[in-house]
Amino acid sequence: MAGNGAGDTGGSATTAPVRRRRRDGELRREAILDAGLEVFSTLGLHGASIDQISERAGLSKTNLLYYFPSKEDLYVAVLRRVLDVWLDPLQTLSAGSEPADALRRYIRRKVTLSRDAPQASRLFCLEIVQGAPLLRAELAGPLRDRVEAKAAVLRGWIAAGRIGAHDPHQLIFAIWAITQHYADFAAQVEAITGRNLQDPAFFEATVEGTQKLILASVGLA
Repeated sequence: MAGNGAGDTGGSATTAPVRRRRRDGELRREAILDAGLEVFSTLGLHGASIDQISERAGLSKTNLLYYFPSKEDLYVAVLRRVLDVWLDPLQTLSAGSEPADALRRYIRRKVTLSRDAPQASRLFCLEIVQGAPLLRAELAGPLRDRVEAKAAVLRGWIAAGRIGAHDPHQLIFAIWAITQHYADFAAQVEAITGRNLQDPAFFEATVEGTQKLILASVGLA
């Protein structure tokens, strides 16, 4: 019994440092991605430097380059993470959902992202405006696949008479355009209204107004 216990302790002692190193590595990688998002969303790919990002991450340039061999590699990694975050709310639209509830939830989550992660939206917008030179493969692959899956859900709702006839792509694009406007053009929104999404009353008014507009367009008002 004592021998088995000693063996177990030895195994734990061996694997614990490995787990810590792995966890520390993951934390450093996330810190680099966070810093990259902050710098790239402000300065763009060409205006940003590895030195600026490593300083923001609290790491040496050598340490950063261990995880991401070049600025371009880091930029693409940041954009992929942004894409995952911004596409995740699409999961709200499932065939078995009640359409009005699903669309309301989707819109609320999108406006919430515009409030809580505006830098992500602005960086994605900047890449798209430039023609998506480093993200085109992602757009033609994972993005298109996810959107097509949800377009099929919308077509099913239309065929079943659960929502009014509407081009599924145009409906999704309209939701993106309205909700992400509050992130990409936050300065304009605040200049005109004197308010922003950090104001709880304005946030709720934005969510409810967008919900009403979108639901009315598909006959669910």
